[in-house]
Amino acid sequence: MSCRRSLLALVVTWGVLGFGGPPSAQAGAALQGAGATFPLPFYQTLIEAYAKRAGVTVDYRGVGSGEGIRQILERKVDFGATDAFLTAAEAQKSPAPLVLVPTCLGAVVLTHYLPGNPKLRLTPEVIADLFLGTIKRWSDPRIAQLNPDARIPDLPVRVVRRQDGSGTTYIFTEYLSKTSSVWREKVGTGKAVAWPVGIGGEGNPGVAGLLTQVPGSIGYVELIYALGNDLPVAVVRNRAGRFIEPTPESVSRAAQAPLPEDTNASLTDTPVPDAYPIGSFTWLAFYKEQDYDGRARDRAEALLNFLWWVTHDGQANARSLSYAPLPDGAVRKAETLLRSATYRGQAILR
Repeated sequence: MSCRRSLLALVVTWGVLGFGGPPSAQAGAALQGAGATFPLPFYQTLIEAYAKRAGVTVDYRGVGSGEGIRQILERKVDFGATDAFLTAAEAQKSPAPLVLVPTCLGAVVLTHYLPGNPKLRLTPEVIADLFLGTIKRWSDPRIAQLNPDARIPDLPVRVVRRQDGSGTTYIFTEYLSKTSSVWREKVGTGKAVAWPVGIGGEGNPGVAGLLTQVPGSIGYVELIYALGNDLPVAVVRNRAGRFIEPTPESVSRAAQAPLPEDTNASLTDTPVPDAYPIGSFTWLAFYKEQDYDGRARDRAEALLNFLWWVTHDGQANARSLSYAPLPDGAVRKAETLLRSATYRGQAILR
């Protein structure tokens, strides 16, 4: 078993460990977070490293972006993790203003289980038709035309997708809505959508697990989950007409443009000629004013110090896990966002 695969198995085990109740106000208690499985291997690596460095324990549960936002809105965790920026409806439900800070970038990849593990080339149109159920067999001439040298069996296409509220799903369906008018009209964009076909898995680990068991299957996961399960990843044609392999470098290229102050930027279907077209930032959400529900100032300081480390020294861990570190512009935006956090109206970070 490869080092990367061993690490993935470990973080998936950590990610499903639960915890109960709202965060304790005790200063020395563990910080608690919940949400996206997209960056779960990255977060758990950082959590282990930060515990050794600072002696601070962070419990993070990979339950999907939708559940992560729900838990921070209900103040059950110190931070919620999401791959989809806060919607207007979610912001209205919040009892107080939230801040979302970017932590890294990742690629959503198309991966499959076919005999021989052929490396496929796919276009936006073919991807949409696969997930709409229009392409029913792998022997479809549109797939054969794109992959003349690949040995692709005549098997039925089995779509595997998420069954939980998911930022990974949001990224993928946003991409399909941008590139397919049929998808946009019939399905649309969301953390959870009415899928035309397919079987559902829980989290990125659940989808990857199904893909290793169902012959003829195709699904979408964050890059590390494909690599960690020895699944092939497709090369996707971008808006410039180039077939781009998903790598930290090709995802990072999509984020070189100027960012808004809140970092709410979509990176899917990028016009950048050499960028992979299905990628995104991922964010951690926390309350701007940290004096709530009896929280101690020490706890607020522990949270902000951890987030500062994640967006700075912690970035050195991104590439080894097939994520892209934050570009310099995003780091500067993250610094401003983190410095906006207060305790009783006073800045926490100086």
